[in-house]
Amino acid sequence: MANHKTVKDYIRTIADFPHEGILFRDVTTLFADPRGLRIAVDQLLHPYAGIPIDCVVGLEARGFILGGAVAHQLSIGFVPIRKKGKLPGPVISEAYTLEYGEAVVEVHDDAIEPGARVLVVDDLLATGGTAEAGIKLIERLGGEVIGCAFVIDLPDLGGRAKLEAMGMDVHALCAFEGA
Repeated sequence: MANHKTVKDYIRTIADFPHEGILFRDVTTLFADPRGLRIAVDQLLHPYAGIPIDCVVGLEARGFILGGAVAHQLSIGFVPIRKKGKLPGPVISEAYTLEYGEAVVEVHDDAIEPGARVLVVDDLLATGGTAEAGIKLIERLGGEVIGCAFVIDLPDLGGRAKLEAMGMDVHALCAFEGA
């Protein structure tokens, strides 16, 4: 593989997946490369250096990979926010809107301590619906979201603007125009 210099160089674009007209940004190529993964994790952490963080929340599913690596690097705990029905035990739920309907995410009702300072991590920021639902769950448990870190931002879809309107600090490693 060629010598890459930025995270964006490690991301593969697949045309017409999962539907015709969609340009899918595939981060599995980033994850598979040790240098690319290291660069991504380091850059996700960089804006939060020196800021106290109590736990990292990863959004299903690729946010688990990145969030787990970020939490490990910070030597703090990791909390998954999952699709409905995937977590055992008592949970709280939050519904959100998708282009084609509605979805629900959940977190264990004891996963975040009141007052905990939380960093939300995921691979992609598109419309911001999943991240917004995750933030609402964290806040319902009494956590304080200190930032949202993504590998990719698709600014044309409005997610960053939505999260910033909620007062969130949003950090993305790279942006791709268009969906």
